[in-house]
Amino acid sequence: MCVEESKLGVKEYKVGIAQWKTTQAPNKLITLGLGSCVGVALYDPLNKIGGLCHIMLPDSTQFKKNENLGKFADTAIPIVYEEMIRMGAKKKSIVAKIAGGAQMFSSADSRIIGNIGKRNVDKTLEVLKQMGIKLVAKDVGGNRGRTMIFDTCDGSVYLRILGKEMKKL
Repeated sequence: MCVEESKLGVKEYKVGIAQWKTTQAPNKLITLGLGSCVGVALYDPLNKIGGLCHIMLPDSTQFKKNENLGKFADTAIPIVYEEMIRMGAKKKSIVAKIAGGAQMFSSADSRIIGNIGKRNVDKTLEVLKQMGIKLVAKDVGGNRGRTMIFDTCDGSVYLRILGKEMKKL
């Protein structure tokens, strides 16, 4: 429990598919249903400011109608990053943890749509690298869904993986 948590009520914010949210300690951010989607937790440990996005697709430039910027890795990550900076986060302090990117479809389906989970992970890693954001932890791939719980008190990310015990990322 962080100091802020003992003084203030902790709020838990749900982040839906193709959404994002930024907050600061002592709050928690939670996203459910990370199958082929990727959850990206950005955190400034010095200022205890964090953001979480639930990415559904890798690249907004592949679509004519891409108004929902939270849907894509190339647009959601920069939005969360900029919101955190406006809240007082320091660019050089921000680090990332990611989870998801499972292959949720059969190999027959994958031939038609490709391995969207892997493509989401690859694009997420590319965007983080381009932005100079250090990746400090990841749990990606496989074929099971995940729930991601992000604690802004200390930057901890916990994963509930279907059929397994909760684990710290």
